[in-house]
Amino acid sequence: MTTNDGAPAAGTPYDADLMAASTDLGAALRELIEASVVSTVPAAEIAAAVELVREATARVGASRRAAAQLPVLDDPSVGRRVFNPVVGIGNAIAPPLIVRREEGGVVAEVTLGVAYEGPPSYVHGGMSALFMDQLLGSAAGAAGLWGMTAHLELDYRGPLPLETPLVLRAWVESSEGRKSVIAGSIALAATPEKPLVEARGIFVMPRPEKAQAYFGTITDASGNHAPPRRPGDATSVQWA
Repeated sequence: MTTNDGAPAAGTPYDADLMAASTDLGAALRELIEASVVSTVPAAEIAAAVELVREATARVGASRRAAAQLPVLDDPSVGRRVFNPVVGIGNAIAPPLIVRREEGGVVAEVTLGVAYEGPPSYVHGGMSALFMDQLLGSAAGAAGLWGMTAHLELDYRGPLPLETPLVLRAWVESSEGRKSVIAGSIALAATPEKPLVEARGIFVMPRPEKAQAYFGTITDASGNHAPPRRPGDATSVQWA
């Protein structure tokens, strides 16, 4: 979880130096990814960069956690998911979105570079689905609900331009028992009242036996059993 200025939120103590280094690495890699898809340098320069990247990969990858082990920097109970692919400040493929509460739901602003391109000069439609899935889950968490995505549908009203400020919103439409219906939208920040993407999802809290089957092997960084146990654990809700 982060605050609206991108700083890590409170929760269990963490290694501040490791957090700073991981955050810087995520930012540097985002810059590299964006540069790699817009670069016009000669092949020799690209080849030289490949060697540097592979050297860095070997250093960073010298010690790895298992997929079922949470990162040492994470605290899911407060929504601190440093390597989440949408909101994780340490994940190079995350913009990252900084999600905050607003009356009736949650909101985020983002400007997406060419690395997110689908049709020339526009955002890939699959990215809209990814971001909406995350934001709808965040709206559920902000409302004290928890569920896994059971159904997600999007209506594309118009293309989302790259390198243009966007605003994303989500809110709870209804909730009954284990099921919640969440809606959301993406629009230009300049015209937020005209959605270019509209989304609607059904989130269902798994029964105890299903939750055990899904998350029974999850551990924290010390190897202790640590399955999701409350709203923010799985939805990575971020608070302002």
